[in-house]
Amino acid sequence: MEMNRGKQESSSVEEGRKGRMTLTLALVTLISAFGSSFQYGYNVSVINSPAPYMQDFYNRTYINRHGVPMDTSFQTLLWSLTVSMYPLGGFFGSLMVGPLVNSCGRKGTLLINNLFSIVAAVLMGTSEMAKTFEVIIVSRVIVGIYAGLASNVVPMFLGEMSPRNLRGAIGVVPQLFITLGILIAQILGLTVILGNPEGWPLLLGLTGIPSAFQLLTLPFFPESPRYLLIQKGNEDQARQALQRLRGWDNVDDEIEEMRQEDKSEKEEGHLSVLTLCTFRGLRWQLISIIIMMMGQQLSGVNAIFYYADRIFLSAGVDANSAQYVTVSIGAINVLMTFLAVFIVESLGRRILLLAGFGLCCGSCAVLTLALNLQNTVSWMSYLSIACVIIYIIGHAIGAIIAVPVRQRSVWLSRGKAKTPLNLYLRCTVRS
Repeated sequence: MEMNRGKQESSSVEEGRKGRMTLTLALVTLISAFGSSFQYGYNVSVINSPAPYMQDFYNRTYINRHGVPMDTSFQTLLWSLTVSMYPLGGFFGSLMVGPLVNSCGRKGTLLINNLFSIVAAVLMGTSEMAKTFEVIIVSRVIVGIYAGLASNVVPMFLGEMSPRNLRGAIGVVPQLFITLGILIAQILGLTVILGNPEGWPLLLGLTGIPSAFQLLTLPFFPESPRYLLIQKGNEDQARQALQRLRGWDNVDDEIEEMRQEDKSEKEEGHLSVLTLCTFRGLRWQLISIIIMMMGQQLSGVNAIFYYADRIFLSAGVDANSAQYVTVSIGAINVLMTFLAVFIVESLGRRILLLAGFGLCCGSCAVLTLALNLQNTVSWMSYLSIACVIIYIIGHAIGAIIAVPVRQRSVWLSRGKAKTPLNLYLRCTVRS
C-alpha cells in the first residue's frame, strides 16, 4: 500500500513538472510569431506580383527627373538591388542579435525591432507619393534587418518561455507563420486586390500592421524567465514570469534547473568561434549543421517566391492564371509545413531531410529540362508547374521542418562534450 501510494505521488509530481499550454503561453506564442515571423515570410513574397508596376514607377520617376526613359540594363540593376537588399539587411540584422538580446532582453529586442518594420512600411507606402524609388531600396534593407533579428530572436524567446515538453511544438510555430506570411502576400498581391498600379504602395506598407499590433500587445506579457534570472539576476521577476506562463505557483524546479545550467556554462568558460571550429568533441556536429544550413539557405527557394509569376510565365502559363498558380503554390507550402509537424516524429528527421532535399534536387533537374523543351513540346508547361509544386513540397518537409529539428538532435544525441546543449545555447545567443 505504501509503495503504491509512493508511486502515485511520484507520478503525480512528475506529471506536475510537465508544462501545459496555458492561455498566457499560447497568446505570447501567437503574438510573437504573427508580429515577427509572419512578416519575414510576407516580405519574401510581397514584391513578386507588383514587380511590373513597381518597375514602371521606377521608369516614370526617372523620366520626370531626366526627361529620357531609363536604360533597360539600369532598370534591371535597380530591380536586382530591390530584391537583394532584403537578404543583405537580414545579414546585418543577424549580427545585431547577440548584443541586443543580452542588453535589452528577448522581449525588449522584439519591441525595438518593430520600429524597423514600421519605419520601412511608412517609407515604402509613401514612396510613390514622394516620387522616389531610392526609398524603396533603402526600405528593403531596413525591413531585411528586421527580418534578420526576428528570425533569430523569436525562436530563442519562445524556446526560453516554453516548458521542456512543449518546446518542439512551439518551436514549429514561427516556421508555420513564415509560410502563412508568404501565402497572405501572394493573395493580397493578386491584381484584383492590391497587385495593381494603384494598390502596390499599400501592399508594401501593410507590413507595418503586425508590428504595430505586437508593439501594443507584447508589453503586457512577461520577459524570458531565463534572461531575468541569469542575465538580470532578478529571481523575483523570473519567478513571477514563470508562474504566469505555467499557471501554478511552484516553479522551484525550473528556477533550480536554470541555475544549474548557468553554473555549467560558467565552469566551461566562453566558447569562441575558433575554439568551436577546433574542438574535436564537436567537430562532427559542427560539420553536420554547416552542411544542413548550406543546403537550406542555398536551396534557392527565395527565387521561387521572388520571381514565381515570371517563372510560370516563362513556362507558358497564361498571364491571367500565373498569379493564381502562385497562390496555390503558397497554399501548398503552408499545408505541407503544417503536415510535416505531425510526421516529423513518426518518420524521423533523417528520412524527411533526405526525402525533402531529394525532391528539391530532382524537381530542379526536370524543371530545367522542361523549360528548355517548352517551345517544342506543348505539355512541358504543365510539367514545369508540377516540378515547382514538388520542389515546394520537398522544401517544406526538408529545409523548413527537418533541418531545424535535425540540428537540435545532432547537438543533443551525438555530443561528446560535457554539456553540448549548453554549448549550443551559448553559441546561438552569441551568434
